[in-house]
Amino acid sequence: MYLYRNNPLNARIVNKDILNNSISDFLGADFTVNQPASNIVEMEDKFLIELAVPGLSKEDFHVKLDKNYLIISSEKTKTEVVNEEKFTRKEFNYDSFKRSFMLPKSVNKEEISAEYVNGILSVSLLKREEEKEKDAIEIKIQ
Repeated sequence: MYLYRNNPLNARIVNKDILNNSISDFLGADFTVNQPASNIVEMEDKFLIELAVPGLSKEDFHVKLDKNYLIISSEKTKTEVVNEEKFTRKEFNYDSFKRSFMLPKSVNKEEISAEYVNGILSVSLLKREEEKEKDAIEIKIQ
């Protein structure tokens, strides 16, 4: 699935999870490929990517920039837990995941930061100074 702004000719950030989404579409809504939900927000001076990943600690995440892709992953090893409870349905999942986002040219690659608060991983991508939206300039007609 590609995420675009309203105008596909003006793409900002493209979500590169095509394979994972097509598997879920094919196998149905109950089959989940372990991908955390994400929000992508464009502001005047930055982009903000938020991932809903409760139950982890900040040490579980790896955030890196590879060429023009921001890659967010978590390698969580499974531990076998013997549980006497009999679940009717169990949806909690703390497995590994990997998400990648193609960044627009307007992102300042030297100014990327991340924080993990209350189960939400937020990655802030500042725009380059020349790419920030400026106030409109009135042009006088002579």
